[in-house]
Amino acid sequence: MANTGKITVIGGGLAGCEAAWQAAQRGVGVTLVEMKPLTFSPAHEMAQLGELVCSNSLRSNAVDSAAGLLKEEMRLLDSLVMRAADRTAVPAGKALAVDRQRFAAQLTAAIESHPLITVCRQEAVRIPETTDGPVILAAGPLLSGPLAEHLRTLTGDAHLAFYDAIAPIVDADSLDLEVIYRKSRWDEEGPGDYLNCPMDREQYERFVGLFGTAQTVPLHAFEDPKYFEGCLPIEVMAARGLETLRYGPMKPVGLAHPVTGELAYAVVQLRMENREGTAYNLVGFQTKLTYPEQQRIFRTIPGLERAVFLRLGSIHRNTFVCAPRVLDASLQLHRCPGLFIAGQLSGVEGYIESAAMGLLAGGNAARMALGEEVAIPPADTAHGALICHLMASDPAHFQPSNVNFGLFPPLAGRKIPRKMRGQVRAEQALQRIRQWRRLFSEDQEEGSSSSLNPQ
Repeated sequence: MANTGKITVIGGGLAGCEAAWQAAQRGVGVTLVEMKPLTFSPAHEMAQLGELVCSNSLRSNAVDSAAGLLKEEMRLLDSLVMRAADRTAVPAGKALAVDRQRFAAQLTAAIESHPLITVCRQEAVRIPETTDGPVILAAGPLLSGPLAEHLRTLTGDAHLAFYDAIAPIVDADSLDLEVIYRKSRWDEEGPGDYLNCPMDREQYERFVGLFGTAQTVPLHAFEDPKYFEGCLPIEVMAARGLETLRYGPMKPVGLAHPVTGELAYAVVQLRMENREGTAYNLVGFQTKLTYPEQQRIFRTIPGLERAVFLRLGSIHRNTFVCAPRVLDASLQLHRCPGLFIAGQLSGVEGYIESAAMGLLAGGNAARMALGEEVAIPPADTAHGALICHLMASDPAHFQPSNVNFGLFPPLAGRKIPRKMRGQVRAEQALQRIRQWRRLFSEDQEEGSSSSLNPQ
C-alpha cells in the first residue's frame, strides 16, 4: 500500500475512526489523536475507540427507511463502522443494535492494526495547521474547553448547543418476566426481540404524575437548554401533556399481548443491550432526573419493581457548528481550507449520521492530500441529503437532524403510493451511490490491503 500524503484526525469516536479508515484505505498516512484514557469526557468511561455513550441502537436497518438506506450506502462505501456493527449485532427486531463492548473492540483493533494509522493517545488543545496536510476535527460534541475555544476562533461564530440525555440500563435477572412479555411491534410470529412492560390507564396516569414533582439534575447557570426534539428527556415529554408519552416511547400500538391478545393502555419497551441478553435498555427513557428519582420512578413500571440498574441516565451538553454558515459541501471550514469538521460537530444527529460525515470527510481529506478534487455525494442519496441539510438550512434557525426522507429532493415523475416511496427512494439512491462510488473511492480497491479483525 503506497504511503502518499498524510492527514491528522482529532477524535477516536465513530466519525474519527471512520475518517481515519477511509483515508488510510486510500493509501494516505493518518495520525489519529485521541485523549482517552489520559482524559475522559463526562459521558465516556471506556479506553477503547468508538465508544457508544447513549443507546446501543443504530436505529432501523430496513433499506426502505432513511436510516436503513444510509447504512446500506455506507456498506457500499466500505464503512468500517458498518462492518463492526454488522459483526457485533444483537437481536433488535428491524433495528440494528450492537453489543457496545464488542463493537468498540472491533473498531479499536481495526484502527490500531492498520499499517497507515498511528494512534496518538494525548489530549489535543489546538487544531493543527493545515499546511502539513488536511486535518479532520471529529472530537465529538463534548470536545474539551481549549479545543472548543480554538474552533470558536476559527469559525468566527458562536457555537450552538443542545442537551442529549442517556437512558438507563437494567439487569435482566432483576426483571419480573411473569408481568413482562416478549414481542416486537407488529410481529405476529416468533417471540420478538423486545421486552414489554404493560400499563393500564390508572398505572399510566400515576406514572406520568410522578414526573411533576421529580427532582432533576440542575443545569449550570451559563447553560441554556436546547433539547434535540428527536431525543427529548422523558420528563420533558411528560410535562408536555398527559397523553404525550402514549404517542411517543410508550405507544402501545402493535404490541398486543402474544397470549391474551390484550392491548395495554401504554407500554414501556426494553431493548437488549448486549449479545448475552444480560442487560436491557429502557427505550426512549433518556433522562436528566437525579439518580434516586430515577430508581424511585422507574421501579413503579410493571415488571421493574425490583430492577437493578446497571447504568442510570444522565445528561450532557452537545456542541455543533452552524454548518450552513461556516462549512462548504465537503465539510471544510470556509475560513480554513483543509480543515474538515466531521461527526456531530458538523451538525448532524445520531451515531450513523456522525459516522457518515466521518466517511465523507476522511475520503475527501485523502483526495485532497493526494492532489485530487473533492467529491460531493448526489442530493438524492442519504449522504447527499445530509449534506444538503447542512448547506441549505436557514442559519438563523439551524438545528441538527437525523437522516430522514424529508431532507431528500421531491420524487420526480409518476405519482407513487405512500407505502412505496421509501422503496423507490432506496432503489434510486443505491443506484446513484454505486455510480458516485467510482469517483469517491477511485483507486481504493487497488490500494487497500487491510481488513477488519474478525475476532
